[in-house]
Amino acid sequence: MQIVSNTIMKDSPRLHLIVALLILCCGVSTAHARQPVRLGFVYILSGAFAAYGENARQGALLAVDEINRAGGIDGRLVLTWFENSRSRPNVAIRTMQTLVREKQVDALIGIDSSKVAQRVAAVANDLKTPLIITNAATPKVTGAQCNRYVFRVSLNLTQVIKSAALLAADSEAESWSTVGKKHTYSYESWDYFKTLIQDLAPGMNTLADPKNVFIPSRQKDFTPYLDKLERTESDGVLVTLWGGYLRRFIKQADARGLFASDRRFLFTMGAALDNLMILGDKMPTGLWVTAPYWFLAQESDRNRQFVTNYQARYHTFPSHLAHGAYAAVYAFKAAADKAGTTEKEAVAAALANLTLELPGGRTTFRAADHQAVADLWWGQTYADPAHAMRILKPLKRFQGNAITRPVNATGCPTR
Repeated sequence: MQIVSNTIMKDSPRLHLIVALLILCCGVSTAHARQPVRLGFVYILSGAFAAYGENARQGALLAVDEINRAGGIDGRLVLTWFENSRSRPNVAIRTMQTLVREKQVDALIGIDSSKVAQRVAAVANDLKTPLIITNAATPKVTGAQCNRYVFRVSLNLTQVIKSAALLAADSEAESWSTVGKKHTYSYESWDYFKTLIQDLAPGMNTLADPKNVFIPSRQKDFTPYLDKLERTESDGVLVTLWGGYLRRFIKQADARGLFASDRRFLFTMGAALDNLMILGDKMPTGLWVTAPYWFLAQESDRNRQFVTNYQARYHTFPSHLAHGAYAAVYAFKAAADKAGTTEKEAVAAALANLTLELPGGRTTFRAADHQAVADLWWGQTYADPAHAMRILKPLKRFQGNAITRPVNATGCPTR
C-alpha cells in the first residue's frame, strides 16, 4: 500500500506506511479494509519556492494523520499522493490528469501559483474532480473562471486588498503609491486598491503608475527602485512583494532609513512566516503587515491544538501555507461527512456553502463562487522577548463579510 509518492521531504513514505499499518492492525475500524480515500496534492516541490510546497505538505500530512488516527473518513483510511507542479501550468495539468486517471484520487488539493491556478481551473472541471486551492490568490478562479469543481479555502487578492484599503482609509496618509513586482499579482493588487480608495476615502490620492515602483525579476540591488520611491510624494506605500523579494526590499529600505520616515507602509505578505523567521530581529518594528493566516491571532482551542501539534511534529510554527493545506483536508472530510459519501459530485455539492471551524477561524465556502469567506488579521511588527522573530501587536481584525466582494462583482456566472 503506497501512502506518499514523489516526495523527498522530511517525512518518508515508509513512515506513513507504518502509521497506516498500525492503524489497520490496531483495529481502529474494521471498515478500514474497504477502499481507501485518495487525495492528490499538487504543489511546488523544487526550485526557489520549494519551501512553499514543503510547508503545505507538512500541514496536509498532519491533518491526514490526525484524521486516520481518529478513524479516517467514513471509517476509511486516507491515502495521499504529492506531486511537483514546478510552478509550470503544463506540468500541473499533466500531474492533475495522472492523479485522477491513474491514482484515482477523490479530490485534488494545492496550487501555489496564480498563473498555474488560472490554467488548471478548467482542467478540474473537465476531470469532474473537486479541486481545493490553498494558496494561489488570483480572484479569477472564483470569479470569471469559477466552476462547479473549483473551491478556494484561503483568502484571495481582493479580500486582502480590501482590508489594506480599509486600513489605509483610516490612516493619516493623504496619498498612496505602491512597491510591487513586475507580476500580475502586484498589478492587479494596485488597480483594485486604487478603485477601493476612491470609494472609501475620496479625498485621498493614488499616484499615477509611472511614479510607482514595480521591480523586475532577478533583481538583487534595489537601489534605483528605492531612489524612485524616495522621490515620490506619497506618504503611504502599499507593498505587494513576497518571498525573497520582500525580504530584500525590507533590508535595503531599512538600511536607507526609509522606515524611520513618516510614511505609512502596508505589507500584504509581511506576516508570512518565512519572512518573519528569516529576518528575525532585522525586521523593523512598527510596520503594518498581514498574511492569510497568523498563528497567534485566534485564541480558540482549535487553533491552539493545531499550533501545538504542528510544533511537536515539525519544531516550528505553522505558516499560512501549512494552514491552507491542513484546512483543505479537513474541508474535504467535512464535505464527505455532510454528503455521507466521497463520490465527487456529492462532495462538490456539499462543499458549496459549507461552514467549518478551522484553526484560522470560522470559514464558509460561498455557494455561488466557492470562495472562502473568513476573517483576516493585520498587525504591527513587534519585538517580543519570548520570540526570536517579530510578532504582530497590536492586532486589527477585518470581518470576512466586510472584505469579500458580492458575487455579482466577481464575474462568476450566477448558478
